[in-house]
Amino acid sequence: MFDREVALYQRLQERGVQVTFVTYGDSRDLKYTERLPGINILCNRWKKLPHPMYERLLPLLHAPFLRRCDIVKTNQTPGSELALRSARFWGKPLLARCGYMWSEFAARDQGVDSAAARHARHIESKVFSAAAKVAVTTPTMAADIAQRVPAAAAKTTVIPNYVETDRFCPAAGQTRDFDIIFVGRLVPQKNLPSLLEAVAPLGVRVLVVGDGKLRGELQHRFAGTNSQIEWLGNVSNADLPIYLNRARLFVLPSHYEGHPKALIEAMACGLPVIGADSRGISELIRHRETGWLCGTDASSIRAAVQRLLAEPELCAKLGSNAHQYVLEHFSLDRIVEMEVAVLEEVTL
Repeated sequence: MFDREVALYQRLQERGVQVTFVTYGDSRDLKYTERLPGINILCNRWKKLPHPMYERLLPLLHAPFLRRCDIVKTNQTPGSELALRSARFWGKPLLARCGYMWSEFAARDQGVDSAAARHARHIESKVFSAAAKVAVTTPTMAADIAQRVPAAAAKTTVIPNYVETDRFCPAAGQTRDFDIIFVGRLVPQKNLPSLLEAVAPLGVRVLVVGDGKLRGELQHRFAGTNSQIEWLGNVSNADLPIYLNRARLFVLPSHYEGHPKALIEAMACGLPVIGADSRGISELIRHRETGWLCGTDASSIRAAVQRLLAEPELCAKLGSNAHQYVLEHFSLDRIVEMEVAVLEEVTL
């Protein structure tokens, strides 16, 4: 995902924005320097400095940069308290950006009253209240912040995730040798077992792109259908459009999402997409217009897959609408303009 994550910052450079990455890793992070011309990388290059001490001393260790910068920006909420501390120490405005609501994910994974969820809510409240500006990827996230952290309501803006639409685009004449493609981490949130259970009786070919802790369990559980399933593992974002354009349908059956990039990338490629009617997915798919919504259970997923595979004209319509929708709302060019506008607002 490296290229996908840094594309925005490389484009900001072209707009005259000087960019530095402050990381929590050690000197191994410096290996990315050659892939990021013009972007400085500041990491824990002190071999004997323990990680907790590095975090504590970070505002001082990177003082030459931090005292000169105009804005301190986070990329996600985990770790943002260190960015806030650095911004406060040097009197800099903080732009708090998050692509998913950390507290919601923690609550779903470990329980609403779990230590992880309480910690995430505490950090969100602290960081969002103190930030000069908060950037989230969906209106639902903005509404959640306004309800829970009233002090941040007026300074919260929506900047969606982006897609490099010159890379993720339809490939005319491409052979569709897979019926279904799934892209994502193999974790309970993504609900891949329900998808595989749904398609097992259909005899369709499925390409699973991604890896995670459930891979071995799922390969064993669905061993009888392994002739239908290709487990590709992780692939680079640069190669992902090739695989997307080899499929007839993209399916994302997750129980919840933030603002799923894999779904937007599939839509950009003109694939007809099926998504669970879940938070994060239902905000992207307009049912019967830009995709197809279904339940998270196997029978609902199966019915959706059967319906779309049986109606190529409907698939063509959904794919075309999805492609146009992404071009209008999530192209990198558009998101760069929104990002620049926020940076200018924060520095005024």
